[in-house]
Amino acid sequence: MERNGWSSSGFADSKVHVEVPIPTLEQDEVLLKLEATSLNPVDWKMQKGLLRPFLPRKFPYIPGTDVAGEVIKVGPGVKNYNAGDKVVAMLSHATGGGLAEFAVAKESLTVARPPEVSAAEGAGLPVAALTAHQALTQSAGVKLDGSSQQVNLLITAASGGVGQYAVQLAKLGNTHVTATCGARNMDLVKSLGADEVLDYRTPDGAALKSPSGRKYDSVIHCAVGIPWSTFEPNLSANGKVIDITPSPSSLMTFALKKLTFSKKQLVPLMLIPKKKNLDYLVKLVEEGKLKTVIDSKHPLRKAEDAWAKSIDGHATGKIIVES
Repeated sequence: MERNGWSSSGFADSKVHVEVPIPTLEQDEVLLKLEATSLNPVDWKMQKGLLRPFLPRKFPYIPGTDVAGEVIKVGPGVKNYNAGDKVVAMLSHATGGGLAEFAVAKESLTVARPPEVSAAEGAGLPVAALTAHQALTQSAGVKLDGSSQQVNLLITAASGGVGQYAVQLAKLGNTHVTATCGARNMDLVKSLGADEVLDYRTPDGAALKSPSGRKYDSVIHCAVGIPWSTFEPNLSANGKVIDITPSPSSLMTFALKKLTFSKKQLVPLMLIPKKKNLDYLVKLVEEGKLKTVIDSKHPLRKAEDAWAKSIDGHATGKIIVES
């Protein structure tokens, strides 16, 4: 049995449609007929070789990890799913497989998708919403039931894939959210719940200054290219910058702040996906407490258009490829 996919051969601009065998299911795996896949910046960074020699491990490589679809078959040991079940899953970055008609997912990162959650809404969640959830709940210490003391947050690039989820999730807790985005997305970010919104192209936006003069307890940093010197004067005494895409320079800052026992810290974030958190996020969407902002939808046969839009870096919310 063959599956159509969209593959990178390992050269920077070599992307082709391929037919590859559907893998044999191993222990605790499910075979999915895909309905939707969302793209993340890590996908094209892998294709451009920015994560070598670690990823991808072999070519041809079908990118995409965030998927929604229907279970077609279950492997040995699978207890919670049967053929016909609708699910959301996160595939391994090592194996990929999302830009295809069929994909194999681990039961341990697959969750049920209720009828109230569309395939596109569900496919947007895994990397982006899990990253926002981990940054807020673990790194920033926000309790999403509202039980913690108020936390003053800054969320950069708040109209992007991670940022739009971060704003919504933050407002489930006791937070004051200042957000940055482009002028065209300011109304959207306000509608997601942000208390203050800055146009990053204005002087105050570039300086990250809260309009109400607040200092930030935590920054969920979803943008790139902002130096530590811009963050530092805006942080509270024990403020921290949680960097979801740490660069070599930010890692140097992280080390320096640790070595000098600085109260203000830069914290690199590496996503550790957990099934229970993905299930929690799907339930929030089902209950209408969280939504996936969708930038655009593209058929699998035109995945190149979605890919180019992701590389461009100015998407509002999630870019979805539909199978």
